[in-house]
Amino acid sequence: MTTLRTSTRHRSLRAAGLAVLTGAGIALSPLTASASTTTPPITDPTVVAPLPAPTAAAQVAVDTALAQLGDSYGWGATGPDVFDCSGLTTFAYQAAGVQLPRTSRAQSTAGVHVDRANLQPGDLVFFYDPVGHVGMYIGNGQMVHSSTYGQPVAVVPVDAVWGYNTARRVV
Repeated sequence: MTTLRTSTRHRSLRAAGLAVLTGAGIALSPLTASASTTTPPITDPTVVAPLPAPTAAAQVAVDTALAQLGDSYGWGATGPDVFDCSGLTTFAYQAAGVQLPRTSRAQSTAGVHVDRANLQPGDLVFFYDPVGHVGMYIGNGQMVHSSTYGQPVAVVPVDAVWGYNTARRVV
C-alpha cells in the first residue's frame, strides 16, 4: 500500500498561499486528485488552425508534427508513436526529407537564426539555457511539442513554456 505524505513545509506554504488568496476575496473549492489547475494543451487536431508554412518542406514537417497530437512522451523516443521533444522535430522534418541533428541542443545550431518577431510555421523554437527543449512553431503564437512524461504531444502557446532561448529556420 502506498501512502501520500505532505511535508510540514509544503503544507505551510500551501496554507500561506490559501490565506493570501482568501484574503484577496478569492474563493477556492477543493480539487479532486485528477483535476488539473492549468489549461489543458490542445491535443485535438480539429481545434488547431496553423498558418500555411512558407515552404513545402516546412508544411510537410508541420503537418507531420500535428498528426502526432496525442502521442505519448518518452525520453529518447523518436516515434512513430512515442516522442521526446527533439524526436518529434526530427521525425517531422525527416518526413519532409530534411535531416536534423538528434538532440534539441544540436538542433539549436542547425539552419539560420530567426528573431522571435519573425517566426514562421516550421521554425524550431528552443527553450532554456543551455538549450534543453524544442518545439515547432505553427503560427498564431502556438507551437507543437512533446514536453514531458504524462503529457501527450500537444499544441501550446509558445509563451506557455518558460525560458524561451532562440529560434531556427531549417528550410
